[in-house]
Amino acid sequence: MTEPTEKSLKLIHNFVDKFCKRTGLQLHSDPDVSESVIMGLASHLEELKRPLCPCRFYPDKQQAVEERTWLCPCDPMKNCKYCHCMLFVTAEDTPVTEYLCQNHEGRIAYGWVEDPAPTVGRKGQHIPPGVSGKCC
Repeated sequence: MTEPTEKSLKLIHNFVDKFCKRTGLQLHSDPDVSESVIMGLASHLEELKRPLCPCRFYPDKQQAVEERTWLCPCDPMKNCKYCHCMLFVTAEDTPVTEYLCQNHEGRIAYGWVEDPAPTVGRKGQHIPPGVSGKCC
């Protein structure tokens, strides 16, 4: 993985700070978790010119960038406020699972985790959970 520059790290830190405010979530309280993800995002920003999620394996990173699904914030985060990386979490350091289907891996692993700020930070936030189908 490419070593990120201070500029890339600053850009990612600014992004995650603003995104936390916009979604009503916070960074994971364990700096080993949050800084690892931030370093990965900054490295991908250097290497690929886009903040590709560092918590997944990609046979072809450039193709993943073009598909855009896993650019931070990824589709599950935008649609469901679910962060597989554990970067954006509740005050209890758990990812929001309220909008996921019961058989989703996040719901199975963490159970029902209520969104602390349900009126902000989610595409289709006016649609009741489970109706849009984009979270499963």
